[in-house]
Amino acid sequence: MHLDKSVRITRDKETLGFVAKVERISGQNLKACYQCGKCSAGCPMAAYMDVLPNQIIRLAQFGFEEELVKSESIWTCVSCLTCNNRCPKGVKIAEVIEAVRQIVLRTRKDHMDVEKLPLGTLRNIPPIALIGSMRKFTS
Repeated sequence: MHLDKSVRITRDKETLGFVAKVERISGQNLKACYQCGKCSAGCPMAAYMDVLPNQIIRLAQFGFEEELVKSESIWTCVSCLTCNNRCPKGVKIAEVIEAVRQIVLRTRKDHMDVEKLPLGTLRNIPPIALIGSMRKFTS
């Protein structure tokens, strides 16, 4: 992920509000992460992520809400908790990722419209996969 050159790191109320919201929902202290990268090194989904787990934490630390909510990585994470187990500071990265997901879902915007899925897809997809996707991608 590349940040827009017009993006600035600030300490304004909006940025601090987002950081506080992520910390409140996740129950984690974002400042505890010192970017060692062990979470990303052990992540089985890292090869498929546009933003690595340690980068998710860094973006959250600086309040880059827009970049995080647009990230595919928050949906790619399978919540296997490998990142949590590898963190030497005890930061629960999976909980931070889930907090960002919750922030997105609380906007009440559906990210999957079942009615727009092709009929062939609906016939062939396992019901549990459809239900799981509806829980994950709709609010």
